[in-house]
Amino acid sequence: MKRIVIMALCAVVALGSVFAGGKKDAGSGGDKSWEYIRNRKKMILGLDDSFPPMGFRNENNEIVGYDVDLAKEVAKRLGVELVLQPIDWNAKEQELNTKEIDCIWNGFTITEERKQVISYTPPYLKNAQVIVVKTSSPIRTLADLKGKIIGLQAGSSSVDALDEAVELKAGVKEVIEYKDYLTALMDLDVGGVDGILIDLVVANDNINRSGKAFRILDETLVAEEFGIGFRKGELALVDKVWQTLLDMAKDGTVASISTKWLGADISLIGK
Repeated sequence: MKRIVIMALCAVVALGSVFAGGKKDAGSGGDKSWEYIRNRKKMILGLDDSFPPMGFRNENNEIVGYDVDLAKEVAKRLGVELVLQPIDWNAKEQELNTKEIDCIWNGFTITEERKQVISYTPPYLKNAQVIVVKTSSPIRTLADLKGKIIGLQAGSSSVDALDEAVELKAGVKEVIEYKDYLTALMDLDVGGVDGILIDLVVANDNINRSGKAFRILDETLVAEEFGIGFRKGELALVDKVWQTLLDMAKDGTVASISTKWLGADISLIGK
């Protein structure tokens, strides 16, 4: 009888160890995305370094911009180094998933398709897809683009916007894809294309800073919002970055950065 009781107690202890081990394993399988960044002490930000005012190179070849300033302040407050990594925008999701970068923070439009493979912060800035033409162009409306040549950036949300504008796409003579918008706008300036489909914030910045004889059509294709993209499921890192941005909005830092690069506090953070 005594032997039976001892064997039963051993079985209970062994079973308890199994459950304890199972619980421990479940806990260790959680979201470690913020812990990964904190332990490594750096966050690698992927960007197109020719996308003003969000991220671009200045006359000293330094990467600067609205998103860059926001990210630098976030990294400073999190106590990690910010590494700015220029990437091929057409391969941005691949760069993220292979851990070449930790986030995409560069006027990254939130779309339903991208949300299937990306974890986003809430939107932090409004945007729209617009057409830029030369001031002297006879093009006044989207309908005037029929039979014309338009350009856009490969892999950008402009591609999706044009795909959704079925009638417009069917009517244009040709669509040329460029690696970046600065090249596209240079081609517009020399008459290589009749118009450029581009982000509104980028169009406004280029016109204001370059002094080129460009104008934006009143009609827009689609309204958009920018978000910061992380690897799918890395919600701990998403939350850490977003909470830091909310703190920056409360103390006026976001407003200051927005006014510096965009001329006014048009950020959506904390609003």
